[in-house]
Amino acid sequence: GLGLSLSTHHRYFYWYVFFLLFCFVLGFFINYYKFQVTPYGVPTPRLKNTALEIQTQQPGQTQPTQLYQQVTALSAPTLLGDERDSILAKWNQLQAYWGTGKGYYGNNNPPVDFTLENPFCRFKAVGYSCIPVSKDEDGLVALVLNKKEADVRTQQQQLVESIHKVLGSNQTLTVNVEGVKALPNDQTEVIVYVVERSPNGTSKRIPATTLFGYLEQANIKVQLTQLGVAMSITRTELSPAQLKQLLQNAPAGVDPIIWEQAKVDNPDPEKLIPVPMVGFKELLRRLQIQEQMTKQHQTRVDIISNDISELQKNQATTVAKIAQYKRKLMDLSHRVLQVLIKQEIQRKSGYAIQVDEEHLRVQLDTIQSELNAPTQFKGRLNELMSQIRMQNHFGAVRSEERYNVDADLLREIKQHLKQQQEGLSHLISVIKDDLEDIKLIEHGLSDSGHMRGGILS
Repeated sequence: GLGLSLSTHHRYFYWYVFFLLFCFVLGFFINYYKFQVTPYGVPTPRLKNTALEIQTQQPGQTQPTQLYQQVTALSAPTLLGDERDSILAKWNQLQAYWGTGKGYYGNNNPPVDFTLENPFCRFKAVGYSCIPVSKDEDGLVALVLNKKEADVRTQQQQLVESIHKVLGSNQTLTVNVEGVKALPNDQTEVIVYVVERSPNGTSKRIPATTLFGYLEQANIKVQLTQLGVAMSITRTELSPAQLKQLLQNAPAGVDPIIWEQAKVDNPDPEKLIPVPMVGFKELLRRLQIQEQMTKQHQTRVDIISNDISELQKNQATTVAKIAQYKRKLMDLSHRVLQVLIKQEIQRKSGYAIQVDEEHLRVQLDTIQSELNAPTQFKGRLNELMSQIRMQNHFGAVRSEERYNVDADLLREIKQHLKQQQEGLSHLISVIKDDLEDIKLIEHGLSDSGHMRGGILS
């Protein structure tokens, strides 16, 4: 047991020596550089003279301020009264840069707390958020629930009824949900507004500030907490005076120079406003929100892509139907024209040809003669028809597909084949007749030969 105790004390002693060496090396590098550079490139002088400057500026102040305490802890602590105070100062500087811990600087003074909001914390940045555009008359209030989005959407009606009960179950009030959005850490944002109906039948929205003030009451917040509401926020636009005041004054712990530079670098001052990000937790939260918004945008893009694909299919179907209806309309137009022609013929039967009909006949004859002229339209039409037939033939050979032949062309082909068949039949009959004549001639020659032989004998 004694050996174990000694070895434990030795281990603690080694760790203490290692800590002192680490603080010594850290202090050497801090004292080596005359200026320290912030993440935005703004140099800040060493902290040793800062305490003296504050003491000079405030000689008659009896109660030290928090900034004075922080600077004293970082530059000139008097806790031990020897060289170890310099090591303690460097340790306090490290804690202040990190934004956590307590800084001891005097025997009779309590330690100062180093938070992320202290002006010496290095883990700070400035981002940009959208400026709210909703007005107070819109009555939009955001409720952050410690529930998942799927659960909130499933229980949305129950949530509306519960909020209505929180409002006193007033029959003239109606709770409406503007939107539901997922947040990091399994939280969900629900934007609601309340409509009040007056006895005369008109209705109006309760202003957002009025609704928010009612929900922030102590007894109401207890009821909202039981419903899973973590916090409530108004969604109202900033007035020009509020926006100006917000931009003029740098947030706590943010260097005014950095804040001014952030305002200059604002990509869209009309829609965006600089927002400080202090610490890794805030940076992680914004990163998670950004990832969540990216997923929502991707989901929306997928939905739009599916809608576009469906519209393209519907467009192709519609185009095919339009073409079919055009062909049907053309067919019906031809049929109606034939009926009108027959009806007109029956109506005009027994009447003499009128003057306008004679003029029309002359015009039609002229057009017919122009079409039948070999160097005019008919020749060109015949040439086009031959090219179309060749293309159809070559296309059918290449694709090995069967196509429907036009009825008029098929009739011409049948007529031509019929004429060829009739010509071949006539030729065959002529050949047969000639063969019969040749046989008769041969038979007559053979009979005359026998007769001559009998006479000679």
